[in-house]
Amino acid sequence: MAKLNIVLYEPEIPANTGNIGRTCVATGTRLHLIEPLGFHLDEKSIKRAGMDYWSELDVTTYVNWDDFCEKNPGAKIYMATTKGRHVYTEVSYEPDCYIMFGKESAGIPEEILKANPDTCVRIPMIGETRSLNLSNSVAIVLYEALRQNQFDHMKLQGELHRLRWDD
Repeated sequence: MAKLNIVLYEPEIPANTGNIGRTCVATGTRLHLIEPLGFHLDEKSIKRAGMDYWSELDVTTYVNWDDFCEKNPGAKIYMATTKGRHVYTEVSYEPDCYIMFGKESAGIPEEILKANPDTCVRIPMIGETRSLNLSNSVAIVLYEALRQNQFDHMKLQGELHRLRWDD
């Protein structure tokens, strides 16, 4: 079973993290938060964005990048960045890989990117657009990884409540 991982490096905006948490719950994805965070995890705004799903979230926090690396040795980490050499659809996401996103104001530090050039991926944009919203970026890349893994363990068909599709 695919068990993807989303990593947020020093996220700053609680609503983004709450929305990402909700996406992780809806997809069975683990969330990893690398401190410092720009908020407290018990703030109302993060719980409001994550709604009542936050208690179901598989989330782990780390004191810094080194702590994350020590606790996840050998992890295959794709790094979403506007500086990436590859488009996010050009790589093959393993069922247990990690997809990392940087903080809203600065992204992933360039020294981390430079040490991992082959796993840096980019969402294409027009012109000089600085970046997309963090929670939107996570959803775009995560759903590509899920698609590549055949949406393993996910409900693939919806149901009408009063009618049948063939009525």
